[in-house]
Amino acid sequence: MLLEVDGIDVYYGDVQALWGVSFRVERGEKVALVGANGAGKTTALRAVSGLLHPRRGRVLFGGRPIERMTAHRVTDLGIAHIPEGRQLFPLMSVEENLLAGSYLPRARPHRRANLERVYTLFPRLAERRRQDAGTLSGGEQQMVAIGRALMSEPALLILDEPSLGLAPVLVQELFRVIQRIARDGTTVLLVEQNVHQALTVADRAYVLENGRVVMEGAGRELLAHPGVQAAYLGVG
Repeated sequence: MLLEVDGIDVYYGDVQALWGVSFRVERGEKVALVGANGAGKTTALRAVSGLLHPRRGRVLFGGRPIERMTAHRVTDLGIAHIPEGRQLFPLMSVEENLLAGSYLPRARPHRRANLERVYTLFPRLAERRRQDAGTLSGGEQQMVAIGRALMSEPALLILDEPSLGLAPVLVQELFRVIQRIARDGTTVLLVEQNVHQALTVADRAYVLENGRVVMEGAGRELLAHPGVQAAYLGVG
């Protein structure tokens, strides 16, 4: 197992956001966390990547406890977290943003090969490699954010709301790329507002409500579940 989150309680100050949340991600899987706004999905991702530290429970990566590690150390271990909002360097070029992702010692020797991989995944970025990232469209900026994360050669790629604000045609393209990334061997953990799209591509998924996991199963099974359809897909 690559990632195991076991019964974590997470707080913002004195306010509890997660209650006993558990989920797992096997190597090579695409796993989605879905739920309404405020359900705790982003908080769960932040607890995995070291941006928040649970008061109780464990986070294991490759069998190693990481719940007390700093975000920098978690990144060194092979977890790349793309937050909502992308957080690019707007006055740097596309290529400079991508190369910023290859600072880890294990990634530096392969930066040219990884750069070509990113340009193969996103040909549009190759065309705009000299353009300032801040002048790109929202979809192109999301491509840069994903590409920059891939430059670090992560074992686990975490994406928080990657389709937010994108046109439907770009959403379809984005999820095709996510599936290709997984096929190429990178494990994916995904939080996504587009529940139908997330459950369509996910091998397994977890439904969060009010800071708790209330349902889990194969993505396609949850997509067909009457409760999920009624709550998140407008069916029934």
